[in-house]
Amino acid sequence: MTQHDFIADESVAGERLDKALTRLCVEETRSALQRLLANGCITVNGKQAAKHDRLHQGDHICVCIPDPVPLEALPQDIPVDVLYEDTDLLVVNKPQGMVVHPGAGNPDGTLVNALLYHCGDSLSGIGGVLRPGIVHRIDKDTSGLLMVAKNDRAHRNLAAQIKAHSFLREYEAVVCGNIKEDSGSVNAPIGRHPVHRKKMAVNRRNGRFAVTHFQVLKRYGKYTHLRLRLETGRTHQIRVHMAYLGHPLAGDPVYGKALPSLKGQCLHARTLGFVHPSSGKYREFTSELPPYFQQFLHFIQT
Repeated sequence: MTQHDFIADESVAGERLDKALTRLCVEETRSALQRLLANGCITVNGKQAAKHDRLHQGDHICVCIPDPVPLEALPQDIPVDVLYEDTDLLVVNKPQGMVVHPGAGNPDGTLVNALLYHCGDSLSGIGGVLRPGIVHRIDKDTSGLLMVAKNDRAHRNLAAQIKAHSFLREYEAVVCGNIKEDSGSVNAPIGRHPVHRKKMAVNRRNGRFAVTHFQVLKRYGKYTHLRLRLETGRTHQIRVHMAYLGHPLAGDPVYGKALPSLKGQCLHARTLGFVHPSSGKYREFTSELPPYFQQFLHFIQT
């Protein structure tokens, strides 16, 4: 077990514990800190703490990080399209229809199972036992590029870049309807839908800051081909923001309407750009539009 101790100073006095921890314990990701709070691994003045607790100047905060537990996800010999790999990280091209990590209803056959076979023990443990190495996620029916960390140092570095909005994530999508503006931004907080708890929604009361930038590539009358850049990375962010504008993604069965010609939303994570955690050099990778995306573009222009 690893232990971190902090004394609350005037800069965090009066602040909620969960928010203060992201600045005090910078070596851990926000999601990791949330799990530690939920599991009772963080105390304030010797008492188990809750995320909404307010800090007072002089409070003693103790963060206990348990030793890694054995992996529950098992290696599976599933092909992985690796665009780049070194001792710190991989950039993989995920096909549409593949789930990123095991979960309810998807115990195996995921990208994580494939990565465990491909990498062996060389994956970071920050993501938890069922999500080794996963720095960020994309939905099952979204295709494209994902970053995978091979060690905790690289994972923390890359996660910090995402948090600082310096990690480039560009997508291409086809949305329903004709977007009149050539470019624009959506700045609207995203949180759980107040009624449909399995969905996300623009939620101005309980949502988190979320910004998506878009640029029109081509108009097809009933559809628009877009390039999108994430400034933040909330769950279903592009899908929710486009639906909020009145232009849901083509084929999106949750926030729009399913289409017979698509097996889910027409969304591809095309470009990743980041500063390499070891070399300090900027690297950028691009994935070509997959066949399903190109076929749909051909379908809507004929």
